[in-house]
Amino acid sequence: MSAASTQPTPRRNARPLAYTPSVENPGPDEAQVFNDLAETMLSISAKTFEDSGHANRSVHAKSHGLLIGRLDVLDDLPAELAQGLFAKAESYPVILRLSTTPGDILPDSVSTPRGLAVKVLGVSGERLPGSEGEATQDFVMANAPAFSAPDARQFLLTLKLLAATTDRAETAKKVLSAGLRVAERVVEAFGGESATLKTLGGHPETHILGETFYSQAALRHGDHIAKLSIVPVSPNLTALADAPLDLNGKPNGIREAVTEFFRDHEAVWELRAQLRTDEERMPVEDASVVWPEDLSPYRTIARITVPPQTAWSEERSRSGDDRLAFSPWHGLAAHRPLGSIMRARRLAYGRSAEFRMERNGCPMHEPEAGYRLPG
Repeated sequence: MSAASTQPTPRRNARPLAYTPSVENPGPDEAQVFNDLAETMLSISAKTFEDSGHANRSVHAKSHGLLIGRLDVLDDLPAELAQGLFAKAESYPVILRLSTTPGDILPDSVSTPRGLAVKVLGVSGERLPGSEGEATQDFVMANAPAFSAPDARQFLLTLKLLAATTDRAETAKKVLSAGLRVAERVVEAFGGESATLKTLGGHPETHILGETFYSQAALRHGDHIAKLSIVPVSPNLTALADAPLDLNGKPNGIREAVTEFFRDHEAVWELRAQLRTDEERMPVEDASVVWPEDLSPYRTIARITVPPQTAWSEERSRSGDDRLAFSPWHGLAAHRPLGSIMRARRLAYGRSAEFRMERNGCPMHEPEAGYRLPG
């Protein structure tokens, strides 16, 4: 399918900046910060394992949908977009995992930000270190255009707060979440938004399938640098944007809504890239900065189509949640994760996957193109 008629026009004379290793500036004590962050994440997993006997992810533990679909790279992409995985028109199987952020399994009335992890199968090309021999490309996204902290050091402070509340006082969390949602509505009424309020439980109670998801931090896009987004485009998805979802008395209400949708409906998203065109206003190391779309709009590079299916089941969860790991470091060198937050994920996600594998006695392998989720 031709992409020529669907692309926004970039700002006049704005050219995408070239990728060079010098765009990253690691701090002198970064290794210690990354280790502390990874250990804090593991403390969350250890606490939930102690209570439940099952090892979950340190973050995004609760899945709301595990889906199989297809990613179609558009043809006739401009040269600056036709990079890496998207260099030519091709179709790939994909696995999608919808989630919410906490490391403990909470009722959905404790409303927190949402995540979408995508694993593209059957990918070939030069690999990132640590993923040699694999044939997948992961994109890890959340429903905000920027990360809640500028770098790993600042995120560690928030993570320690979340770790201290893991698996404690579920009823109090429900009450706190309700109060935080009210506070967030007040902030938004005055034209603002608080990542902190949303992270701690103040996210609006809306349908997850109406969300737009973002890589938040930068990654290499072949010769250039980009942030990515996944945007709902089929009418049945766009109708769910900001749609209220009643979660009262429904501890798994988000999952139930996703399962009900995919029982009879197909869904289509667009995968879009925002190329970096300005060094000052589009930083790589500070993931909390929203890159201005007037400098560089998000432009469509692929479509994701998911047919009707059983979106979640216990059997599917055992396969998709326990046997699969998603990390931006599973992928091609052409899409190398960039910046402090992305570099921190390499160690933290790796240790989290090892913890789950050891405690659950369940080996993990990157799936091949013919992989199917059960159920």
